[in-house]
Amino acid sequence: MLVGNVGQDPEVRHLDSGVAVANFNLATNETYKDKNGEKVTQTEWHRIVLWRGLAEVAEKFVKKGEFLYIEGRLRTRSWDDKDGNKKYTTEVFADSMKMLGKKSDQSEADQPAASGQIEETGPGVSENDDLPF
Repeated sequence: MLVGNVGQDPEVRHLDSGVAVANFNLATNETYKDKNGEKVTQTEWHRIVLWRGLAEVAEKFVKKGEFLYIEGRLRTRSWDDKDGNKKYTTEVFADSMKMLGKKSDQSEADQPAASGQIEETGPGVSENDDLPF
């Protein structure tokens, strides 16, 4: 489960079979106080992969800066680069997504779960959306 901000508009492609696949980065923040009492925020970036219906929702409605709840599983894949070196990447294959609003709509980025904003209202929609599904 991840709650964070979309780093760029999703990149959506359609396979020959017509299946949609969307990719984008999601930034999650961890805020804590260091030993001097200074507030420190660490940002971690996650590569998100959406398939089929979720990818189509992302194509239409998800934009850079959107605040999302993502639930899914990790997948690691490998490939050889042009020099023959083995490369690895770990991605989050999302099973569900909830749109929580724009970055400016948040009172505090690290408070969404505590404030009850994560409520199930349907696959990929928030209670304020007028979507036909």
